Amino acid sequence: MTARLVLALGAESKLDVVEGAAEFAMPFSTLEDASKMDRKLRELERQKFGNETPIRVAIVGCGYAGVELAATVAERLQGKGIVQAINVENTILPTSPPGNREAALKVLITRNVQLLLGYFVRCVRKASEDSEELTLELQAAERGLQNQSVEADVVLWTIGSKPLVSQLDSFDRPSELPLNGRGQAETDETLRVKGHPRIFALGDSSSLRDSNGRILPATAQVAFQQADFAGWNLWAAINDRPLLPFRFQNLGEMMTLGRNDAAISPSFIDGLTLEGPIGHAARKLAYLTRLPTDEHRIRVGISWLAKSAIDSVASFQSTLARVLSGS
Repeated sequence: MTARLVLALGAESKLDVVEGAAEFAMPFSTLEDASKMDRKLRELERQKFGNETPIRVAIVGCGYAGVELAATVAERLQGKGIVQAINVENTILPTSPPGNREAALKVLITRNVQLLLGYFVRCVRKASEDSEELTLELQAAERGLQNQSVEADVVLWTIGSKPLVSQLDSFDRPSELPLNGRGQAETDETLRVKGHPRIFALGDSSSLRDSNGRILPATAQVAFQQADFAGWNLWAAINDRPLLPFRFQNLGEMMTLGRNDAAISPSFIDGLTLEGPIGHAARKLAYLTRLPTDEHRIRVGISWLAKSAIDSVASFQSTLARVLSGS
């Protein structure tokens, strides 16, 4: 039997486009990145415990990852920190449905997130030689804005990604895969790499255009749907059956905005956006339905219920402590 290969390597944050970003900024694209960010915030919370100096967090990028991160970090720090979100566009979530954008903007304003829109980061550097504080030099991308500097204790980087499939190149022999300018493998509509009928690619590793000639976005929704087609087409190729062309079905967009906040805009009801606790519940339900087995759904559902119970008890204890200290 002829062997087949599936490329689904994902992507990593692209930090080498701005001076100092690779050295001083923290990427946010993997579980390890999230754990590292959590450890850094815990360290800052311990250092600044008992004094009035706020924790300053700068988040570069206001796409989905940046906005979700800004909302969640601001909720965590509450009045103990200053969260600033920087974006080269003059709005947040420029490609999202209007309902999601409005819901997110409302949450960010409520949590006092400072939006620096219309700026790109020119460099990230230490504020001084003997300091752990960082300085971001911002350059205006819009007329009427002035260049400025931003001080931060931690810089979280959410813009730019580099597909890992491009790293399959060896130093002495260039990759034989047809890669586009972003480093993704160019595929035909059956998800086979062009010129390599026994190699399939999907997700961040794949560059595929829709019926209008536009490259499909590298999102989880696209990759999830591609996985079903790739699985079928692998079976079909092995058994000499016709392969199916991939057709992306946009189911809508959803995002988390904190512990009990989310926004979801389903594609099948034009103009509808569920937000707040209702959006949070709808988002979790949507994730449960997409899990592969009933066992996964039960385990994840129990985990969520347990976490909600723990959060509720912690919230009650915090409220009770404030009431008793006030009396």
